[in-house]
Amino acid sequence: MLSVADGEFMVLLGPSGCGKTTALRMLAGLQTMDSGAVLIDGEDVTGLTPSQRGISMVFQDHALYPAKHVGGNLGFGLRVGGMPESAAEHRVRQIAADLGISDQLGRLPRTLSGGEQQRVAFGRAMIREPRVYLMDEPLGALDAATRSSARAWIADLQRRTGVTTLYVTHDHDEAMALGDRVAVMNDGVLHQVDRPRDLYERPANTFVAGFVGAQPMNLLPGQYSNGWVFAGSPNVLELPIDRARAESLATRSVTVGFRPEHASLVPVGAGIYAAVEAVEDLGHTAYVHCDVGVGLAHRPLAVRCAPHEAPKPGSAVGVLPDFDKLHFFCGTTGQRR
Repeated sequence: MLSVADGEFMVLLGPSGCGKTTALRMLAGLQTMDSGAVLIDGEDVTGLTPSQRGISMVFQDHALYPAKHVGGNLGFGLRVGGMPESAAEHRVRQIAADLGISDQLGRLPRTLSGGEQQRVAFGRAMIREPRVYLMDEPLGALDAATRSSARAWIADLQRRTGVTTLYVTHDHDEAMALGDRVAVMNDGVLHQVDRPRDLYERPANTFVAGFVGAQPMNLLPGQYSNGWVFAGSPNVLELPIDRARAESLATRSVTVGFRPEHASLVPVGAGIYAAVEAVEDLGHTAYVHCDVGVGLAHRPLAVRCAPHEAPKPGSAVGVLPDFDKLHFFCGTTGQRR
């Protein structure tokens, strides 16, 4: 069960096809539920139509009326609902001012940029003063620079209005930047609901560990024995494990995790042997993508370093994780230990 607090900005994060949009459509009343219930402010709205639920939805494709100018798009729902023209016009101008689009009320959607069209779409959702905002990948059609600025004004808008918001995305950066909490989903299953920082620092399982982050967590197979975890192949790195965590391991099979920023490149023989496959130089930092292990222990692995420290592709290096930053997961279930 997913519970969203009053006024909270909740992000539903997961890969394409995981069911997050389906969940949003069921909440909106656009798709029939096989079981369960939808409650808003304690009221069971499962049997109500979308218009009766007090929600507004923003879509990725904006869904603006192409023949209506911005003012007409914003005020359409109010006029259809019977609001007097003078009141509707006042509300339209109020929302346009809030969104910084007052000078665009007479323009048609095709003359607006993607970011401007998205603001109109948000305004159309806001104007009805709903109980809940539902947002389905609303920034997906925008370029990277526009998405970045749009995230900032969406966050500011939600803080100012205080309206409970459920926001769907597959983009990790959006989820971490916007959400008070983030719900991570895959294959119709809710894996973890937590604050962005807690998701990153204490993933509940290997799926969350590998999905949340600009770069996925490195995950290596290992074996537990007598207070030690042995990871890596063909050479083995011995990792000490505390008694409490050791007692929680259900099997000898363990998955060892560490973030790219929590490992160092060292000479061959001083860490896990790795072959450098590629270097991703981002200017301010670099990610060294390596190939480690053989057979069933074969895995990709990434290490973050300063650009000038990055080895050349084809090099052999050692990778030494920070022992204080290790994560251990059950090798059988993938759950955190």
